[in-house]
Amino acid sequence: MGKIAIVFSGQGAQYPGMGKELYESSRAAKAVFDMAESIRPGTLAQCWESDAATLAITENTQPCLFAMDLAVGEALREAGVKADGVAGFSLGELAAAAFSGMLSFEDAFRITVERGKLMQACAEKNPGAMYAVMRMTPEKVEELAAKFEQVYPVNYNFSGQTVVAGSPESLKEFEAAVKSEKGRAIKLKVGGGFHCPFMNDASAEFRKFLDGFTFNESDIPVYSNVTAQPYSGDPRELLAKQIISPVRWAQSVANMESDGFDTFVEAGAGKTLSDLIKKIGGAEIVTRAENDETLKEALAALGIEG
Repeated sequence: MGKIAIVFSGQGAQYPGMGKELYESSRAAKAVFDMAESIRPGTLAQCWESDAATLAITENTQPCLFAMDLAVGEALREAGVKADGVAGFSLGELAAAAFSGMLSFEDAFRITVERGKLMQACAEKNPGAMYAVMRMTPEKVEELAAKFEQVYPVNYNFSGQTVVAGSPESLKEFEAAVKSEKGRAIKLKVGGGFHCPFMNDASAEFRKFLDGFTFNESDIPVYSNVTAQPYSGDPRELLAKQIISPVRWAQSVANMESDGFDTFVEAGAGKTLSDLIKKIGGAEIVTRAENDETLKEALAALGIEG
């Protein structure tokens, strides 16, 4: 086994009830959730008792999913998993930064709460949507998107799936164009058009907000969505830029594999990232953890007695 990476899930993976089982079984997971609740009262109720529509509101999704991501990461660490590097998909990058030691858990959560509020405000000001495009190369998606005034490729997930963001009107026309090219476009359950110019105001305000926090040297490499490389320079710049930049997930995973990572553990809600990593190919072990059962399966895959 080569290097182990823990990767943290992003917005869209959330679901009501996430994390409740681990809260009751893992002391480390409980500590993360309790920290989140102490800073933002009502977070646990939103995670466990709200409906899917409430949880899908960006200013709710981001704090709740951050807590879930980091709680699972800490449950893995508690069980003996030693990560050599981390990455996160969009929002998940903040959980990765916290897990790596770049930020304290408390500061990372406060930053996440503000990020969610700023992006929610931008989403209300500039209504947008996101679609996953399948059966089409990234290059073809870029070519097609360029024909529309407000359609932007924003998530490069793997060679057979690219996500676009934009205005609802432009995206309807884009969806028809994708179908005419024998592709398929599926609307995502997110509350806005993220990682594109629709979020310019949020990015600018977020950058100012980040000046109020202390960033440390991370204990392990954190791979950036913006560059697909480990963080270097001022992390505030990359975190602010990430809000308006494409998530280069496929390139990030490929670069991690080139750097010796052959084992990937998805921490958080669902299995989106582990499925993508399998499709990207090259990894020897791909597993995930989100509850007691999958945590045990992940530990078994890593050869750790749970």
